[in-house]
Amino acid sequence: MRILGIDPSLVQTGFGIISINNNTPELVDYGIIKPNAKENLPNRLLTIFQDVKQIVKDYKPSVFSIEDVFYGKNVKSTLLLGQARGVAIVAGATAEIPIYEYSPRKVKQALTGNGNASKEQVQFMVKASLNMQDLPQPMDASDALAIALCHYQQFRIADL
Repeated sequence: MRILGIDPSLVQTGFGIISINNNTPELVDYGIIKPNAKENLPNRLLTIFQDVKQIVKDYKPSVFSIEDVFYGKNVKSTLLLGQARGVAIVAGATAEIPIYEYSPRKVKQALTGNGNASKEQVQFMVKASLNMQDLPQPMDASDALAIALCHYQQFRIADL
């Protein structure tokens, strides 16, 4: 099984790909999609769509997992995040792979056992879970790997 995790954002969308071999998660790749901040909104969304679609094409994940909308006080930011999520989801849907959504709290709970864990705690657990030598950077890519690992945890629990 190969799992793609996406941490959506208009500034830096993180992606992380893990594979499951012998019931052990292994790092495949991770990074960010960084639309040009000087571009208009439609072009930034197009960049996210095209890049996620290319990642899906290149890595052929069997599952697509993405962070659910974080409900903040700034309604405009939440709406913009929703648009970034939407184009990423559509890019995954074009490949006809199952798409799963996880709340930030669920991701933190799955990796650290604490739904209120800090980003740094999650980042440390990503490093440990994937036997990485260094902390995954930037944080958006680390969060995307965490989302993929969260799906793996949920998948394992469902199999019990």
